[in-house]
Amino acid sequence: MSEHKYINREISWLSFNERVLQEAADPSVPLIERLRFLGIYSNNMDEFYKVRVATIRRMVGVGKSATSVLYIKPKQLLKEIAIIAKKQNKNFAKIYQNILEELEKENIFMVNEKQLKASHAKFANKYFKEELRPKLVPIMLNYIKSFPRLKEQAIYLAVSMKMPNEDHPLYSLIEIPSSTDRFVELPMIDNQRFIILVDDIIRLNLHKIYQQFDIEYIESFCIKLTRDAELDIDIDISKSLIEKISQSVEARKKGAPVRFVYDEGINPDLLEFLIHKLHMQNNENKIPGGRYHNFKNFMSFPDFGLKHLINPKSSAISHPLLDESKTFFEVLDKQDVLLHYPYQNFSYLIDFIREAAIDPHVTTIKMTLYRVANYSMVANLLINAAKNGKKVVAVVELQARFDEESNIYWAKKMQEEGVSVIYGVQGLKVHSKLCLITRVKKDVRTRYVNLSAGNFNEKTSQIYSDTALFTADERLTYESNKAFQFFQNNFKVYNFKHLIVSPHQSRIKFYELIDQEIEHARKGKEAAIFAKMNSLVDTEMIDKLYLAAESGVKIRLIVRGICSLIPELENLKGNIEIISIVDKYLEHSRIFIFHNKGKKKYYLSSSDWMQRNLDFRVEITFPIYAESQQAELDFFMENQWNDNTKSRIIDSQFKNLYKVDKAKKNRAQLTFHNYLKEKYSANED
Repeated sequence: MSEHKYINREISWLSFNERVLQEAADPSVPLIERLRFLGIYSNNMDEFYKVRVATIRRMVGVGKSATSVLYIKPKQLLKEIAIIAKKQNKNFAKIYQNILEELEKENIFMVNEKQLKASHAKFANKYFKEELRPKLVPIMLNYIKSFPRLKEQAIYLAVSMKMPNEDHPLYSLIEIPSSTDRFVELPMIDNQRFIILVDDIIRLNLHKIYQQFDIEYIESFCIKLTRDAELDIDIDISKSLIEKISQSVEARKKGAPVRFVYDEGINPDLLEFLIHKLHMQNNENKIPGGRYHNFKNFMSFPDFGLKHLINPKSSAISHPLLDESKTFFEVLDKQDVLLHYPYQNFSYLIDFIREAAIDPHVTTIKMTLYRVANYSMVANLLINAAKNGKKVVAVVELQARFDEESNIYWAKKMQEEGVSVIYGVQGLKVHSKLCLITRVKKDVRTRYVNLSAGNFNEKTSQIYSDTALFTADERLTYESNKAFQFFQNNFKVYNFKHLIVSPHQSRIKFYELIDQEIEHARKGKEAAIFAKMNSLVDTEMIDKLYLAAESGVKIRLIVRGICSLIPELENLKGNIEIISIVDKYLEHSRIFIFHNKGKKKYYLSSSDWMQRNLDFRVEITFPIYAESQQAELDFFMENQWNDNTKSRIIDSQFKNLYKVDKAKKNRAQLTFHNYLKEKYSANED
């Protein structure tokens, strides 16, 4: 197929982030949640430049081979990204201003250093003296030989000072301390709340920082630098993988600049000086912005205890069987359990491991860890299990982007405490989510496994929508153990009948499943594919879906993020429809349903349909066999498809139009929460 049959992944990703921005603009979203969506948008954009734009910059000069991958010349793509980013930034600024105006109607005021009342100025000056001044170390740029290396995560105030009888101004940089809360709440006045950013408290006191100078005029502007965050792994065979990753993470802090964001009101001479010193002459790398940067901090904007300004807290739905039984194992001996986070509590997984850690009949616990929380109950429980004499094996992926340091910390700590740690698989990322427990009672060995679409991470489980299966089904536990054998002996290729495992099987097996639907359609039988994933990028998989649609297979896709497939191509006969849902929870589950002549096949997976997931990672896709759980997945998927509140139609024009119809309003995440609540409360009765 020609390159015109695919959408560039970077442009598609920017369209996804536009959907995040839509949530910030949506007046039906509580005000402070709208601010937090601005923070999510900003954080997403930071990572996009650190990883994707950095990669494209590396491709410049590669030539035709890079163009064939990107479907556009790298230089041209960088220009298009810059155009879209600038447009989105302008929209961002408008949305932010609108939110500020709406906050004022709630008697919440964001003020800067020029808007302070006398009592607030006094408070801000005191705060500066006690909290900020000891942390501020200005760098006098005129007096140093080499320009300082700007930190990747930091924001700075670029300061320009005019001295009497001096032709040239003095330039300086002040790093805004990250150890201090970005938002400072000022004393209330007449039931009015006031918030000021740390940036502006520093601006208020600029003259005090440089008080030894005879300053005629002083001004400051916010700047921020984004660096290439791709890891360059040392090939030195004398070094361990953990050494290589640690060194590469450290080197990331010195990566090449890929984006320079500055206050569009900055003094032109100061801007030129900075651009020259940073070697950022390329126009696509320079992004004019507003007065403030690092809007990702807005994800932690205070809520003042005002419940109507945030999403109502949804109580986690209990699972009566798990709550009423003495042990997890007792339940799984009788039936499988399907859990949906965060609708249901992640603590069930914690209970699963805790039970195993102290159960005298448990001999072995094996677990994969992709993103480990900074404070990980999971890792601590594995350590506890090892101390209790269990054989504990933890497969820790060290190359989990931006979580490398946490993973390295816990890998070392677990190893020190007696856990057998496997540092991934050479040449592959271990992205699968498995927790396998072996129990021996009266010489009878029983295995229990948790297969999950999401990470074993206490923090992300509260905001990522994921699905997990707990089972003692020997078909799945046996093959889960084979997966761990692969981790320990990855020179061998293992055969799987029930699990679908990347990189050896996934592509072939998914092709087979799609081909079956194609065959049924060509014979005039009903054929359908209903799939949910985070990203759809792999061109061979897309070609297979195109062929299926041309053959008459009805395809419905729910793709949260990047989608390179063009659903409106004429030869597809309207057989492919795609939506995306952006809402309170981050949609993270991967679900695949194949019609199979009415005997549907259901799968959950850790894998998206991207080349990296199919060919270069260890991923596990697992079947759902129990009819009751299949029915639950049917409801989940149909409910998502029928969302007419938070779903957008995906097309090649990036319109991001909301999916609307005349039916009763359906917000899928809320409806599913109510569904589970009713289902399990009914079971309790």
